[in-house]
Amino acid sequence: MTNSIRFMLYNMRYGTGRGFRFHLPFPYSGFIKRTGKNVRHITAFIEAENPDIVGLVEVRGRQVQAIANELKYVPLYNSKYLDSSFAQKVPILKSQGNAFLTRPTVKNTTLHYFTKGVKRLAIELELEDVTIFLVHLSLKFRSRQWQLTQLHDLIKQTHKPVMVAGDLNMFWGSKEIELFLSATGLKSANIGNQLTYPSRKPKRQLDFILHSPDIKLSAFKVCDGVLFSDHLPIVCEFSVSA
Repeated sequence: MTNSIRFMLYNMRYGTGRGFRFHLPFPYSGFIKRTGKNVRHITAFIEAENPDIVGLVEVRGRQVQAIANELKYVPLYNSKYLDSSFAQKVPILKSQGNAFLTRPTVKNTTLHYFTKGVKRLAIELELEDVTIFLVHLSLKFRSRQWQLTQLHDLIKQTHKPVMVAGDLNMFWGSKEIELFLSATGLKSANIGNQLTYPSRKPKRQLDFILHSPDIKLSAFKVCDGVLFSDHLPIVCEFSVSA
């Protein structure tokens, strides 16, 4: 077995908080409000959990850098939109992306972009014994299924145990990924199907950590009561069979 790795997944909603106040005084006005205080709360929460790797969904580049600088992580951030997309022409949107914060030695990183959907980024992080994909799948069912097909192909090209983490937007529930799990051989770390969204009174399981059978989980939790985003964070500890 390799040494245990503590991993956190958190959709932090760009540090804009939770609830309907995001849409006041006009829809999506939360995107232009100050987020420094909430990002500091998120930073303190990450520090208290002390993960070796953090996967952040819905985060801005400057926020990633601020957290990394404060907690001594190595950041890996990229926009979730294609360079040629309309979103890259809109200042508020082009700064939106996903990121890893790491402490273990990283062997390689690769940015993939799906061919369908608006949000297309998949970040591949290769460590010594495991490869982790971080994704934020489409809101549209048909695009989401296409993205899962392409994610399946990426996994099949990987020669190490695999973990997939992200906001999968499974509005139909965990049954929506049963075929994907069967095709890839991955398992859900959330064996109790604990709900993650919305954070105050969760009704859906949108955030997932999936893993190869030879990745052994020693701990898993959905962090109830953490209300810095509209999603709840997930933390797990795992090791890889030799």
